Amino acid sequence: MRRSVLGLAVLLAGTLSLGACDNAATFDFTIVSGSENEILEPVVMAFCAAQKVACHMSYLGSLDIGLGLRPGQEATVDAVWPASSIWIEMFDSGRKVTHLQSISQNPVVLGVRKSKAQSLGWTAGPVTTAEILKAVDGGTLRFLMTSATQSNSGASAYLAMLAAAHGKAVLEAGDLDDAATLDQVARLLHGVERSSGSSGWLAQLYRDGTRKGAVYDAMWNYEAVIKETNDALRRDGHEPLWAVYPAEGVAVADSPLGFVARGRGQEVEDFFIALQAYLLSPEAQAQIAATGRRIALGRAAQAPPEPDWNFDPGRLATAVRMPEPAVIRKALTLYQEALRRPSLTALCLDFSGSMAGEGESALRQAVSFLFSPERAAEVLVQWSPKDRIFVLPFDNEVEAVWRGTGSGDDQARLLGQVLTMSAGGGTDMYGCVRQATALMVPFLARDDFLPAIVIMTDGRSDGDPAGFLQARAADNGRIPIFGITFGDADRSQLETLAGATGARVFDGTKDLTGAFRSARGYN
Repeated sequence: MRRSVLGLAVLLAGTLSLGACDNAATFDFTIVSGSENEILEPVVMAFCAAQKVACHMSYLGSLDIGLGLRPGQEATVDAVWPASSIWIEMFDSGRKVTHLQSISQNPVVLGVRKSKAQSLGWTAGPVTTAEILKAVDGGTLRFLMTSATQSNSGASAYLAMLAAAHGKAVLEAGDLDDAATLDQVARLLHGVERSSGSSGWLAQLYRDGTRKGAVYDAMWNYEAVIKETNDALRRDGHEPLWAVYPAEGVAVADSPLGFVARGRGQEVEDFFIALQAYLLSPEAQAQIAATGRRIALGRAAQAPPEPDWNFDPGRLATAVRMPEPAVIRKALTLYQEALRRPSLTALCLDFSGSMAGEGESALRQAVSFLFSPERAAEVLVQWSPKDRIFVLPFDNEVEAVWRGTGSGDDQARLLGQVLTMSAGGGTDMYGCVRQATALMVPFLARDDFLPAIVIMTDGRSDGDPAGFLQARAADNGRIPIFGITFGDADRSQLETLAGATGARVFDGTKDLTGAFRSARGYN
């Protein structure tokens, strides 16, 4: 039986790595990439091993990659590989990135569960944004979508929505003041059922939900990630997602790979140029195309069409032109402050005795960031006055319940209340989650909010996660329970809660403020 080209890349990477063990690597080389490129890591590593270079790939959201390029930020990586060049254009004003070239192209499309697409009449021909809006308004369509301010796939879907609503080829700053345009996009975004800061994690959420019996209608994501999702769904005997390309156009991610000079010498830069040339070679482009990504004409054959879910990377897709960086920044601020579906968030903050000292200080700093509008706005995680917030400090019991909106006055009040707390007592995070859930359930009936419970703890709680989950009312399953760890945290209890509710655990052991910021991208 013939192996897939990607499978061969994995085998080659392993073989070359074994050979490279005989000779120490010449140097290390670090690449930070969007999560959508994780499937391409074996292709990169095979080349690195052949060159006896120890390559390391890590994965961040598009905003994080961009923030690392701001003037005054010390470069910590040798190359960046975001989903789209817009994040480099927005943040790299000092021109740190050089040798920038697109490796592949990836339209952001709406993958709709095939039976749902058939019931909506969307498998017979082109689908317009107006038809998608009608389904959302009528309550017959909900979708998963990454946060437009944290992930490129969400930003791309959102910018395409704005362009379709305004009916203009390229948006200008004044277009974002049009009330009718903003109303239409806000109504479209009301269709968001779950959000996240990662395209890869969102696809995993869809697959896990399907496996567990949670039926999601649809997901905005990269065309190639929809293919990866469908490959997994079919292996498990589930129906695929039908690819919908809105007739007005789709945003296309250009997957640019660029070098970040940080004084490591010509040898490192020469290696990057060779790696980039390899990834653009017919051999590597064929492997990349096999994953469903689109490649430039003439480099290699595109992946074969799969008509059963409307996939054909050789078919032209109408592309939305990206606006200027200043317009994108204004659009993202509008998303965060006015257009996104409001969040309903309960913060369970551990003030037990084990948090005394360093833990208590770090928690105060993190909450100070979270409730400081100017600081939060710098990284596009600011609250909106439409948001609803509950803060529950706890030890062996819930010590207080503070309520507020995302208004500036309410944030200042909530911050002041948190700063009055001091650590002491035992730990019962399950009691906090129970009380938070009771506070949130009345809001869920209105279907206006994206709910989430966020627990900040060292994870050493009384009680049992399995027993807690078993006793949970079925209606409360809509509330994901995220965890943020601190210190030498025990993740096991938090992982159990997150895994059962379609959430995740963020590592706050080194940067508690950063972990809180990451969690905001999922709500």
